[in-house]
Amino acid sequence: MRRTALLTAAAALVAGVLAWPADAAPTTFVHPGVTVSKGQLDFTRSKVNAGAQPWKGAFDRMMASKYADLNRTPNPRAVVECGSYSNPNYGCTDEREDAIAAYTQSLAWYITRDERHAKKAIELMDAWSATIRDHTNSNAPLQTGWAGSSWPKAAEIIKHTYTGNWANSGRFATMLRNVYLPEIINGSNSNGNWELSMMEAAVGISVFLEDKASYDKAMGKFRTRTAAYVYLSSDGDVPKTVPSQNLNTREKIVSYWQGQSTFVTGLTQETCRDFTHTGYGISAISHVAETSRIQGQDLYGTDVGERLRHALGFQAKYELGEGVPSWLCRGSLKLGLGPVTEVGHNALANRLGHAMTNTETLNTRNRPSGSNNLFVAWETLTHADNPS
Repeated sequence: MRRTALLTAAAALVAGVLAWPADAAPTTFVHPGVTVSKGQLDFTRSKVNAGAQPWKGAFDRMMASKYADLNRTPNPRAVVECGSYSNPNYGCTDEREDAIAAYTQSLAWYITRDERHAKKAIELMDAWSATIRDHTNSNAPLQTGWAGSSWPKAAEIIKHTYTGNWANSGRFATMLRNVYLPEIINGSNSNGNWELSMMEAAVGISVFLEDKASYDKAMGKFRTRTAAYVYLSSDGDVPKTVPSQNLNTREKIVSYWQGQSTFVTGLTQETCRDFTHTGYGISAISHVAETSRIQGQDLYGTDVGERLRHALGFQAKYELGEGVPSWLCRGSLKLGLGPVTEVGHNALANRLGHAMTNTETLNTRNRPSGSNNLFVAWETLTHADNPS
């Protein structure tokens, strides 16, 4: 009897732990709810229609881009093969850019109410959902993460705001569930921007699918990776690590951090690689935090927000031209952060009131931000000074 009681208590304890993930999925998912909410879309639309800046200029830049072209022809493939440094590139650029185009067309639809844009977004999503079966070669997880970050943003807007017919929305959901999610949900032990982008896609896809188990799994990996990607002095003498990577000595950690042995708040695991890849990681962190906020759990008030704020500020000051000290990346940095500051700045500076002088200066200088042609697009339009 006593043994049975102990087993029952142990089982209850395990069940309690399993039922209490760090960042549980919402009881009811909010739609549209991947990176942009309906309130944010309504704010954006009102500003563009009023001709207010910087939103009107951002909208004009978007509409002049190749992604807003109503004559765009989708170019799907059954197997997208992506090697290191895009060699080979069989459908990789086509897939990413068709996904960005679907998102662009969905934004254009929402702001203009011109049904041609909604139908073009649907055409792009339908073409890929009818065709793609797999991603292959060494960059398959990253490629899937990049394209998989844009597809649900488009799908959320069309499914939940367009009043016309999207007959194949179920097939699109099946594509996300069967082709994309399995490739990304278990994460990566590569450079941190990989797993962050993969978890961005997994979280977004989980929202569209209303898949609570996948949402919880992706969010758990995201929290662990974010803590291992951006250093805070409170972490201790060395950065936090992802357990599966077995970075169990200082020497291994320094090597993984591109040879950087002096750790300061805001430094990222890829700062000494280059700012472009660092920007990918920072952007993915901001996107997941924004999606989580829309879904009812504000990660900006946790260490995620603290790491994002300091990562933006640290990189921004050097992007703006501050001299590089000799202890940092051997005194040399490869700049080029990309259009990745709007979401985090709006949330942390405007909404929460943090002083972010360097980030704000860089943000303003880069307006209206465009697309990095991978998974970031039109964030001055959607997030600049957006109170929703």
